[in-house]
Amino acid sequence: MDKVRSATGAAALKIANPGEARRTWVPGAAIPVTLHESRQKVSCLPGCMTPMTTTATPSSWQDFRTAEPAFADAVQKRFQQYKHHVLATLRADGSPRVTGLEVEFRMDALWLGMMPGSRKALDLRRDPRFAVQANPGPDAEMADGDIRVSGRAVEITDAAVLARFVEEVTPPEPFLLFRADPTEVVRTGIDGDDLVIQVWRPGHPLRTLRRGSDDSPVREA
Repeated sequence: MDKVRSATGAAALKIANPGEARRTWVPGAAIPVTLHESRQKVSCLPGCMTPMTTTATPSSWQDFRTAEPAFADAVQKRFQQYKHHVLATLRADGSPRVTGLEVEFRMDALWLGMMPGSRKALDLRRDPRFAVQANPGPDAEMADGDIRVSGRAVEITDAAVLARFVEEVTPPEPFLLFRADPTEVVRTGIDGDDLVIQVWRPGHPLRTLRRGSDDSPVREA
């Protein structure tokens, strides 16, 4: 569990070396780097959380499932283990907001439902970028890994789609509905002594990266 949390956390491990500039260990880097280097590298290191300022083109959940059906099924099953998950959105000043919500997998899409006027809904209307983290569960085992989906949320106003969602889900009304189009899907887990990170982005094959508990570089499977 500690390995999983250290890989997905925002904090870096600072290493003090006498006579050298302060260097920082960035997840995915084989050696410590300077603060200036880390700012250049952290957004593109394999397995790291993509900044919410990403310009990646979003894809539909159906496209994701078509490209990587086994991985998409594993991600969906992981979310469906629990009812409530954690959504990250951007406030007007650019700072993050984290709130709980339920997700739905229906009609070949990932859906985010919320109350009208809620802060997270206002955030998404202003800036559609989001990240949703699967509920880690009640213990430290996380046998099925840690799952995160990042992307852009599209508000649904089509009456037929809304009516079908109401028929299938029966959500509390009134409500707002957003379709979550992914720009990145990440699963982090433990296999023996290795931390294993799977990363999918639109237009790219699924990548699997392994990092041991020693100082050896990241290996790509």
